[in-house]
Amino acid sequence: MTNLTKIAWDDTVLPFQLDRSDIRGRVARLDGVLDRILTQHRYPPAVEALVAEAALLTALIGQTIKLRWKLSLQIRGDGPVRIIATDYYAPSADGASARIRAWASYDAERVHPAAPGFAQIGEGYFAILLDQGAGNVPYQGITPLSGGSLSACAETYFAQSEQLPTRFALSFGRSTLPGESEHWRAGGVMLQHMPKASAPITSDGGSGEGGLLAAEDILDGEEGENWSRANLLLDTVEELELIGPQLAPTDLLVRLFHEEVPRVFDAQSVQFGCSCSSDKVRDSLSIYSAKDIGHMTTDDGIVTADCQFCGAHYEFDPATLGFEATRAPDDGE
Repeated sequence: MTNLTKIAWDDTVLPFQLDRSDIRGRVARLDGVLDRILTQHRYPPAVEALVAEAALLTALIGQTIKLRWKLSLQIRGDGPVRIIATDYYAPSADGASARIRAWASYDAERVHPAAPGFAQIGEGYFAILLDQGAGNVPYQGITPLSGGSLSACAETYFAQSEQLPTRFALSFGRSTLPGESEHWRAGGVMLQHMPKASAPITSDGGSGEGGLLAAEDILDGEEGENWSRANLLLDTVEELELIGPQLAPTDLLVRLFHEEVPRVFDAQSVQFGCSCSSDKVRDSLSIYSAKDIGHMTTDDGIVTADCQFCGAHYEFDPATLGFEATRAPDDGE
C-alpha cells in the first residue's frame, strides 16, 4: 500500500479549498524532481537545504497562479550564498506536467557547513517574477529578506505586495525507504486567504519585521478568526506527514482540516525541466563583438557554455557567434 501511495502522489501539487474559512491551499510532494535538482550538483548541506526549500515554494506558488508561461523565484544576498534561482513552467497543454528547475551560486570558501543556510544569504531581497510570454510585460515583486527562512520571506511577499495572507509549512531532507537508496524528499502545505475587495491602509506600516505587512494587518473580525483557526490546525502537522509517502495528501487534509470542510481539485503533476538550448545560448552571445568572443575562446579554439540548472554542456565555433559572426552555424553544432 505504501508503494502505491508513493507512486500516486510523488511530484504532484494538489489544490484544495477550505469552504468554511474562505481559504485556498496547496499540498505539494516532490521526490524525483528534487532529487534531480540536487544530485547533479555538489552543494554544501546548507545550500542544499535552501535550494530544496526554494524548489518546494516554487511548486506551491506556481500552481496558484493562472500562468501561461513562467514564474521564477530569485533570492539574492551579500553573504556566502549569493543567488538562489528557480523557474516554474506552466503545463504546455491540458494533462501535461509543469516543469521546475533550480540553481544556487555560492562562495565555497565562505559557506559554513554547520551554520543555518538562511543566515548565510546575508542582506538582500526575495523576488517573484512572472512572465506570461510574448506580448506581455513581465511583472516583478520584491521584498527584503526577513523572518529567518525563505518560507517567511514568501509569506511577507504575499502580505506586502499582494495583500494576501499566506502561510507555508514545509519539510524536506534525505529519505531512505526499505529496499530503496537514499534520495531527497520534500512536502509542504500552503494556505492563502482569498483576495479581499479592499486593500489595507499601509501609511503607518505593518506589524512585521521592518514595518512590513503581516496577515494580522490585513484580516480582522470573522476573517481574522478563520485565518487564525486554520493556522492553529496547520501547526499540528508533523514533518513526516508532510513528506509522506505513508500519508496521501487527501488524508492529510482530512486529518488537519476536517472541520473546515476541505474540498480538493485535480492534482497537477510536476517534473524536472530545463529550457536551455544551443540556440538560446547563441542568442545570449549575439550582443558581443568578435573581440569579446575572442576572449571567451579556449585554447582549443572553441567557446563553451554550461547550463547552471541542468548541467548541459555546449560547444561553439567562435566564428559563428556574436554580431560580427563570419559564418552560419552548422546544423549539428
